[in-house]
Amino acid sequence: VQLQASGGGLAQPGGSVTLSCEASGRTFTDYTMGWFRQAPGKDREFVAAIEWSEGKVYYSKSVRGRFAISRDNSDLTVYLQMNDLKSEDTAVYYCVADEWVVITTNLVRYWGQGTRVTVSS
Repeated sequence: VQLQASGGGLAQPGGSVTLSCEASGRTFTDYTMGWFRQAPGKDREFVAAIEWSEGKVYYSKSVRGRFAISRDNSDLTVYLQMNDLKSEDTAVYYCVADEWVVITTNLVRYWGQGTRVTVSS
């Protein structure tokens, strides 16, 4: 599976950004898709995930209620709508893919190249 993330950039606190991730390679619907992020000087952390068949979603506590993950199986794309952004959301965001059981862990096998989001006034 190859993953290509895009959509990062500069946003103001309270603003919104939408990230996209296009998948190619193995059948898109074989995998759960998700996002991780890594802030400067911090470990990589799980952000959100979406299961392919029933659309089951899961969020980290830090983004729940502010971020929304979705996917379009016809376009092989997963999205992360990020609202009410805070300075602590500043990070490089990585699109990931794997089985549901490991999608929240660093055992995830497939990673995109990352896209940077900076939240600053």
